[in-house]
Amino acid sequence: MNWVSPIKDEETLKRFKEALRKVDDKYYILFEIGVGTGLQLQEILRFKIKDIRGKDKIEASIGTKGIKRTFTIPKELKDVIAKFTEGKDPDAYLIQGHTNSSAALSREQAYRVFKSVGKEMGLNSIGAQTMRKTFAWRYYKSTNDIYYLQNLLNHASPSITYRYIGEKPNVEVVLKKMTPEENERSRYLLYKDNSGKKRIKAIVDLFKKLEGELDNPSNNDAFYGKLDCLLTEVEQLAESFKNTK
Repeated sequence: MNWVSPIKDEETLKRFKEALRKVDDKYYILFEIGVGTGLQLQEILRFKIKDIRGKDKIEASIGTKGIKRTFTIPKELKDVIAKFTEGKDPDAYLIQGHTNSSAALSREQAYRVFKSVGKEMGLNSIGAQTMRKTFAWRYYKSTNDIYYLQNLLNHASPSITYRYIGEKPNVEVVLKKMTPEENERSRYLLYKDNSGKKRIKAIVDLFKKLEGELDNPSNNDAFYGKLDCLLTEVEQLAESFKNTK
């Protein structure tokens, strides 16, 4: 399964939306609501026309914690929705499947269209989660609040959220915002069964092995490329750790 990434470039995002409109306005509407609200695909597919048509805002409860968010519908999207739903039953699903069916669009069909449009544009990391990841990335870039996103997405740690949006962890921010309770828990876990020393030793052993492999003539260039990336990441993390009070 390919890794699904957010669309980070505004021009690429614009072209992707335009390409969806060429397939069918329903895919454009679906994608815009997803990027705007952060709702899961299946949650958007449950919307009825009466839930969206003529509305200026969408009130959304995000994730298992039901965190409330408000998405102000842009005029262009509102106009597209008005035209798309004109004359249709208000109790019908906003995003329907086949023309002659009253059923909601299937998750699989939405995925196929997103994937196909992405492939035509040379984007190989498009999938059902692209909408939500793009929403999360845009929110992070505008606020730098990784902890709000962690809570919103119900992730166990900030590092998972950073990985989810395709960003490198800001170690200094993470370390500074650890709560006393989290610090106490870390102390407990690192001392339990000598876990901290075991983990440090495992890392030290890995780097000793890599040091020994540096002069191995059988290594190809890919090995050195990966090692260089690893060292760069570790150096950046170590520097952030040293500079965090």
